[in-house]
Amino acid sequence: MPDELLTRLRRFNTDYFPQYQAQFKDLVDQGQHPTTLFIGCSDSRLVPYMLTGAGPGELFMVRNVGAFVPPYDGSSGLHGTAAAIEYAVLALKVQHIIVCGHSHCGGIRALYGEVPDEATNLKSWLELGREAALPVQVSDEALRRTEERSVVLQLERLMNYPMVRSRVEAGRISLHGWHCVIEYGEVNVFDVNFGRFVPASSAEHSGTGPYRAHAEETGVLFNEIDDAWAPKGLGSS
Repeated sequence: MPDELLTRLRRFNTDYFPQYQAQFKDLVDQGQHPTTLFIGCSDSRLVPYMLTGAGPGELFMVRNVGAFVPPYDGSSGLHGTAAAIEYAVLALKVQHIIVCGHSHCGGIRALYGEVPDEATNLKSWLELGREAALPVQVSDEALRRTEERSVVLQLERLMNYPMVRSRVEAGRISLHGWHCVIEYGEVNVFDVNFGRFVPASSAEHSGTGPYRAHAEETGVLFNEIDDAWAPKGLGSS
């Protein structure tokens, strides 16, 4: 049986690498200086480099089931995603943090179903998305809204990381919430001023964090279930 992985490794060395050899050498000599931390789901259908058009050295990535962000609790446990966030902010000094969810997310669907008993770590990990689940029967609409709600939930958790909050408030880091609709090739970006996700093809910016200075005036940041929950004058997402 042909070793497809070995074939691809050789193809990288002979076909791809020569085109970027000088760039890789510079990244080794000068070190990496990515401007963006991309927190995305591990789903194989989500391809960050294709979404962003980024090349080597431009994205610092951390991927996990559901694109979840663990709470900041100040402990020194084995939190791989939290460690990546700290490294990106404190060592690499990124200017943008993207949380990217997507359609047909297995992690989000699992919030409404059963998880095998053997998957003890997965069961615990999925609790990081529990707050985004809706008290409704599972449907395509419920799953889409849960996927979007989860992105906003993770953005809110990011703001509890002291090093993130201080830099966001100082204007040194921007947070971006994305939801990739795989089947349409469209990325919807969260706009806190509208309280909903809007298609990037018609958006005025690449997404915002889950807060705004005048949030207390409306008491609403995100249209979670229906039009009645949206900021006045706005329809559903």
